[in-house]
Amino acid sequence: MRILVGISGGVDSAYCLLKLMREGHDVEACVLKMHEYTDTSSAREVAESLGVKLHEIDATISFNNIIKENFISEYLSGRTPNPCILCNERVKFAMLYDFAMKNGFDKIATGHYARVVKLETPDGERYAIAKAEDESKEQSYMLYRLTQKILSKLILPLADDCKGRVREVSAEAGIPVANKKDSQEICFLPDGKHADYIESVRGECPRGSFIDTDGNVLGEHKGIIRYTVGQRKGLGIALGERVFVTKIDPINNTVTLSPELIGKRTVRLSDMIYSGMAEPRENRIIDVQVKIRYKSPMYNVKAELMGEGNAVLHFCSEIMAAPGQSAVLYIDGYIVAGGIITE
Repeated sequence: MRILVGISGGVDSAYCLLKLMREGHDVEACVLKMHEYTDTSSAREVAESLGVKLHEIDATISFNNIIKENFISEYLSGRTPNPCILCNERVKFAMLYDFAMKNGFDKIATGHYARVVKLETPDGERYAIAKAEDESKEQSYMLYRLTQKILSKLILPLADDCKGRVREVSAEAGIPVANKKDSQEICFLPDGKHADYIESVRGECPRGSFIDTDGNVLGEHKGIIRYTVGQRKGLGIALGERVFVTKIDPINNTVTLSPELIGKRTVRLSDMIYSGMAEPRENRIIDVQVKIRYKSPMYNVKAELMGEGNAVLHFCSEIMAAPGQSAVLYIDGYIVAGGIITE
């Protein structure tokens, strides 16, 4: 099988390339240059060490126009985005797929810790992302927005591997990035200073008021882009007690603080993507497990699927969810749907 492998210059994608080669596939590698921090030099070293042809694609225009602009606008709107999820959907996998299909490849592959499953559903055959074996590295949440078109061509060879094994085998094979440290921050912000980045592009974010739940002014905040719902540390205000951010209002430029996390039992979603099931044509309630952040626990919920990209999650207890983040719905370990938290 002829497979195009997306590599990043890290050990996981390098191991993915190695594993598929050892299985006898005809593989070539592809690195997408997203921004100035893309490690194309390590990607070249990996390809050279394995004797594999490397394609380099300039994705900076798409990344700037889609990912960076969305990132900035979401923070300025008082929401907390996850740029990696949007990038996987709109840039990374989309461009990898397009290049592969135009150049005669049968499949695409990446080094994500997740698996692709084929399901027989009442609506016909469908593909879905499912959880990987290694729970500590499991990345299915990050891939929930991939389309049926892409999933039908996607191979995820690391589904049953653990990180220790990946590094060990890579080192034995002489791959130069076998012990390279994993990336932890947003890829285009290696210093993690998202507010400084936004202000460097859009100018200084106006200061406003910290308020309590009754609307009383408590002090001055340094711009809403510096806060997220649920935040406790780094608020820059001393009130004599521990407080949390419970609401960000971009219209009135206020940040609400409370000594308690004021959770909700219902969470509204928009921009729903369906994989393990077709989008319902009328309201439907199903029992699912849901993750509301990449590293959050699973919650048992009733999901009210309303069609037209909308859904409501009904939790058994109060939870705190940040608008702009994703909620991903699972049944039996595979993803049925997911959407963006709006409220």
